[in-house]
Amino acid sequence: MTEKQRIYTAGLVVIGDEILSGRTHDKNIAQVASWLQVQGIRLSEVRVVADVEERIVEAVNALREEYDYLFTTGGIGPTHDDITVDAVAKALGVPVVIHPEARAILERYYADKGGVNEGRLRMARVPDGAELIPNRMSGAPGIKIGNLHIMAGVPHITAGMLDALTGTLEGGAPLIAATVGGFIPESEISGLLRDCEKRHEDCQIGSYPFFREGKVGANFVVRSTEQDALDACMADLCEGLHAEGYTFVEGGI
Repeated sequence: MTEKQRIYTAGLVVIGDEILSGRTHDKNIAQVASWLQVQGIRLSEVRVVADVEERIVEAVNALREEYDYLFTTGGIGPTHDDITVDAVAKALGVPVVIHPEARAILERYYADKGGVNEGRLRMARVPDGAELIPNRMSGAPGIKIGNLHIMAGVPHITAGMLDALTGTLEGGAPLIAATVGGFIPESEISGLLRDCEKRHEDCQIGSYPFFREGKVGANFVVRSTEQDALDACMADLCEGLHAEGYTFVEGGI
């Protein structure tokens, strides 16, 4: 790293009584840290706080000023104890409003699921001035405002929101990517993907399933900030797919 290359930093606030009680084992710290590393951003601090507005406000205000970016996970669902939006709005000194695009997204998503009710509409509430983070998994979007990124607590939904943010944050180095794909059910090679990613700490592998020609398949996207690391991971992944007997196409399908 040259003297002129700046190290970008991030904080993470994990919100939820269920984490502190041990009822739920947090998986988001590891996946947020891994994702940030690939973006060229260093996760510098994590705080786990209860569903108490004052504690959330305190953590948000401390970390958003200390680091370039702040991420929160948890507390943006439809129930009364999902208070993250209210706490963040209080920390920023802005009111909570219904985001019209979020409302429209929820109305479309729940059109065949009983429609939008009072609880579901809570997931359209945002601090005034916020933008949305797409959520292809369950409809309800994440939220971004200033350097804050407010995400769901359910790990696979968090992962989708992180994927939507990939390449959008200013970081220490530009993100590069390469793709390989084939008519390969992702469920059959989940272990291969996981092990390959573990062997290449500077890379992240995204899996994107599809259904074409009556067959299931997936494209696998390797991302990194280092060309050598990207090439090594791609070579390892392709070697693994070949060893398992799968036919694949570099560049994806």
